[in-house]
Amino acid sequence: MTAGPPVLFAFGLHLHQPVGNFDWVFEQHLAQVYRPLLHEIIGGGAAPSSLHLSGPLLDWLERHHGGFLDELGRWAADGRIELLAAGYDEPILVTLTREDRLEQIGRMRDALQARFGVQASGLWLTERVWEPHLVADLHEAGIRYALVDDRHFLVAGFEREVIHRPWRTEDGGRTLDLFPIDERLRYLVPFRPPAEFADYLTGLGTTAPDQPPSPFPRVAVLADDGEKFGGWPGTFEWVYQKGWLKEFLAALDRLRESGAIRLVTFSEALREVPPAGIAYLPSASYHEMEGWALPTPAARRLIKLEAELGEARMKGPEGALLRGSHWRNFFAKYSEANRMHKKMLALSRLCRDRGEPPLARRAIGKAQCNDAYWHGVFGGLYLPHLRNALWHELARAEADLRRGEPLGWESDDFDCDGQEEILVRSGQVSVVISPARGAGIEELSDLSALRNHADTLTRRREPYHEPMAHLGTPEEGEAISIHNIHRGLESLPPVDPEPRAIFQERIHAAGVDAGALAAGSAQPIHSWASAMAGVSQRANGDTLVFQLEMDRLTKTIRIHSDGRIELTLAWQPDESWPADAWFTTELSLGHPLRIDAPRATEWRYPIETVSQSESGLDRTPQGESITLAWPVRAGVARVSLTFPA
Repeated sequence: MTAGPPVLFAFGLHLHQPVGNFDWVFEQHLAQVYRPLLHEIIGGGAAPSSLHLSGPLLDWLERHHGGFLDELGRWAADGRIELLAAGYDEPILVTLTREDRLEQIGRMRDALQARFGVQASGLWLTERVWEPHLVADLHEAGIRYALVDDRHFLVAGFEREVIHRPWRTEDGGRTLDLFPIDERLRYLVPFRPPAEFADYLTGLGTTAPDQPPSPFPRVAVLADDGEKFGGWPGTFEWVYQKGWLKEFLAALDRLRESGAIRLVTFSEALREVPPAGIAYLPSASYHEMEGWALPTPAARRLIKLEAELGEARMKGPEGALLRGSHWRNFFAKYSEANRMHKKMLALSRLCRDRGEPPLARRAIGKAQCNDAYWHGVFGGLYLPHLRNALWHELARAEADLRRGEPLGWESDDFDCDGQEEILVRSGQVSVVISPARGAGIEELSDLSALRNHADTLTRRREPYHEPMAHLGTPEEGEAISIHNIHRGLESLPPVDPEPRAIFQERIHAAGVDAGALAAGSAQPIHSWASAMAGVSQRANGDTLVFQLEMDRLTKTIRIHSDGRIELTLAWQPDESWPADAWFTTELSLGHPLRIDAPRATEWRYPIETVSQSESGLDRTPQGESITLAWPVRAGVARVSLTFPA
């Protein structure tokens, strides 16, 4: 082996907290992650480095710890840190319209220019979710280069040996340079002893005797979440208390002193190493993300296939060709994420049509923050405070855009699933009724209180609920990665038969109670929750009346301009239904409502999910199920809902 020129080591960090996260989480990460990163890692010898701060984190630091940003600005001015752009509110860029993408990136570049005097030309690509059509928009937004995973290249058929260089891609003649992030480095740092990191970089700088020497140095890119340096479970102790950081910085010093590596920013790397050629990458994200986006049965099959292929082959060129699903599949997998996303798109269009009022545009931007739209090893969609925060911003935008607007409605395929919904809106309320799903109410937003009372979560079977072959126990001398944390369950959690909504009608047998409903063991005799309803509508003063017809059930929903809802249910008992059965309607609520249901028996239980998080499996309250029941022979029932004062 022959030693070549020093490897250019480009070290990048991404720092982010989502919209709606708790203040104590921000404070804890500032103390245990962000300050130590700045002072002990970058300031300790890992400079120059590249850094991305998301807009939500930047906003919070500006409000609470401006001195930290002042210090960061001085380091950027000294050339010790290169600041990267992204969508300001950390959106998945491919899920936005072109106009919104440009607005998000422009907002971030403007903020970096105003706060730090930096004209950012590099982009941290949120969750590394890539689609080829991004190229033209990034180019127009002033972005010169972006960071993607090396896996994006491997799934396109590139050999691993050629990807330690920047590459160039284009769309319609507009170009963008791409840096492949080295997956091996992401898993070495900080989870393995620094000696392994040093050996790997040293190996990159050597050339086999039968290979011609390269005229350019190799570029080794490590860019990942900064939170894994103290924010992920066990990493604060591992990095700072057990000596990993001291050894890592010492290894960096030895590598530089020996001439094996040189630390550079991404812009410096581009000045010294031209793109290796042209590359056209398919839609992709990182390996774990594509697995999480799969429906549960397919995800289990993928896990089995990966185990059968074996670790060695999975790390080889064959492993890259075994893939999961596209990121957008989260909208198909989770109807709750899809509704938030389509609501955001609709309000963004309305905002542009109405002259871009700043308050509404800012709220829509915050509602584009990615975390609550998906679920993987982090809670994401399963964390109600993150979903609530996005619905809060959506309601804020809609209240601003519809201020003083009278009650109105339209029929539209709002969620793009092929079935039309009924959309009722005014300056005080926003309601979505789904005739194709039993005429349930899927959104009930109070635009004064800025909350969606239908914001809860369906209990689903997830792949990690069932036994896994890998339990993620760390070996001696390493820290466990959150991607390998898993705690087994003594029993499988309950799942719901249909996606949740407000007003889902069923026939239940006598003897059913809240406990049976909570356990998922109460099988209905009959359910209208997935039935298709015929719709007729009329206006009555400031009230809209919708009559929804299903087999043996007529459901009449009256919506008043102040948001008050009156439901009348009229059913014709079937001969096969037991005489002592119950006719029921279930309300799945994320926030309480005033409920008046004359002569109803009531069963309540908390809607609780079991989801994967950084620390294992968490039980999370998602809201409350309230089932109102009447004797099946009654034939008619009434319910009214009112927003709390």
